[in-house]
Amino acid sequence: MERQLPKNVRQIGNVSDTPKIYVEDYVDTFFAQLCEKCEKAGKGPMGAFLVGDIQPGTEEEYVYIYGAIQMHDLKMSGNEYVIDESTWKHAYEDCKQYFEDGEMLGWFVAHPGVPLIPEASTVKLHKKSFPKKNTVFIMKDPVEKEETYYVHKMNDLMEIGGHYTYYEKNPCMQNYMISSRKKNGVFPTETVEDRAAKDFRDLVRKRGERQKSRRSGGLMYAASACLVLVMIIMGVSMIHSFDRMKSVQNTLDTLTGKTDTVETRETSGAVTAVTEEQPGEAEDKEGQAGDTLETDTGDKEQPEDIQAAGSGDSAQETRAETGSGTEMDSAGSQNEQAVSSEGENGSDGVYIVEEGDTLAIISRKMYGDVTHVDAICKMNGITDGNLIYVGQKLLLP
Repeated sequence: MERQLPKNVRQIGNVSDTPKIYVEDYVDTFFAQLCEKCEKAGKGPMGAFLVGDIQPGTEEEYVYIYGAIQMHDLKMSGNEYVIDESTWKHAYEDCKQYFEDGEMLGWFVAHPGVPLIPEASTVKLHKKSFPKKNTVFIMKDPVEKEETYYVHKMNDLMEIGGHYTYYEKNPCMQNYMISSRKKNGVFPTETVEDRAAKDFRDLVRKRGERQKSRRSGGLMYAASACLVLVMIIMGVSMIHSFDRMKSVQNTLDTLTGKTDTVETRETSGAVTAVTEEQPGEAEDKEGQAGDTLETDTGDKEQPEDIQAAGSGDSAQETRAETGSGTEMDSAGSQNEQAVSSEGENGSDGVYIVEEGDTLAIISRKMYGDVTHVDAICKMNGITDGNLIYVGQKLLLP
């Protein structure tokens, strides 16, 4: 089956050589566990068979290593490695049980104090055990943490400058690692309290809380400033509206020729102006004055309507601000619910690192306390508990 190139990868070294080698993250973690066990034992090498497949490409081949099976017993005869029939038998049984479609296409050796250059006997053993082209041999020093990759090509083991570590779902290797926990010497009861690390994590957590509090205060300050600005703009707009209405009223007064000598008297719905003019002209003036006064009265009531409209706009703005705050509270509540729903992370024995996680936080999430930090480190081959990254998959003890 043709495999697609992994998208989530991390480059190790110079990857310009051919073939391109991709090692799944669980396999890399398993190598680290073997190195830790070998370093503690302090004697002899430890090995593993590599399981995967080789895919042809348009210009070069790709080697995918998605499994590793620990050798039952890797022996030494002088300076030569020996893989006996019993070791091969156990390897084939484990491969059939956990990696049904996988092919053993190389081997891994962790040997302290040995140069990372294969002897002639090692090259001979590889060619005999894995004669296929582009099979892989990995040597690693468990003390110095250095490793070298070799590929079988041109009838020899040729060193490869680098490879890729890729991340994807790998239930086969996950199940194998869980079943072999005791073989790798990882037990949940082996915990060591590191006071300095604990104090450092507490300090980081408190600093994060303070930064979060400052961000919340800054948002409240910005919201208050925006509200004040809106109120100032509304006030200025109302003042300009009042000045414009006053100017309109003065213009109407000038056009109608209104003077202070005009007297009015109440009639049956009309206003009559009393002047020295003729009766006919007086009637005309009465009509004009009535129209003028009615217009003035209507105009004087308009600023109050505008002020009421402005108050309505202010209320709408206030309700908008209040509604925005409610939406922010609702969004925060939804985020808290989303975080709480992630409690299912790690239920299958594997925890995926999330933003803001530390090993102490993960231990508290999974076990209720921070006493399992060292066990998580041992299970995943982590030497520095502060160097974990988002998306990393951790096996839970």
